[in-house]
Amino acid sequence: MHLLYPAVLAALLFCVGVYGVLARRNAVLLLMSVELMLNAVNLNLIAFDAWLRDALHAGQALTLFAITVAAAEIGLGLAIVLLVFRTRGTADVDRITALGDRAAEVPAQPTEPAADPAPKGQAVS
Repeated sequence: MHLLYPAVLAALLFCVGVYGVLARRNAVLLLMSVELMLNAVNLNLIAFDAWLRDALHAGQALTLFAITVAAAEIGLGLAIVLLVFRTRGTADVDRITALGDRAAEVPAQPTEPAADPAPKGQAVS
């Protein structure tokens, strides 16, 4: 088996995943792009395992471990995205500035001091 074909395919998948992470702003599409990058790594692991004819099949075992970690990552990632979408109303990562509670956010300080409603010496009625 030629190693070039799966290696080129894995490089293309990884590049598409990197482009998706850098260019997309939707959290779900970011997770999908990360999955593409993980699948490119898995393809390389399997291809090198077959090319080296490893007796222990370490590439396949590591791929199964990576698939398990990726499934857990997607489960937790989607749960976080759904929770943020419910509370904030958007899944746009540029518009999500803090993951804390909105009530706990400190309001911006005024740039100029507020004008005194009554001059000194006069009572406010």
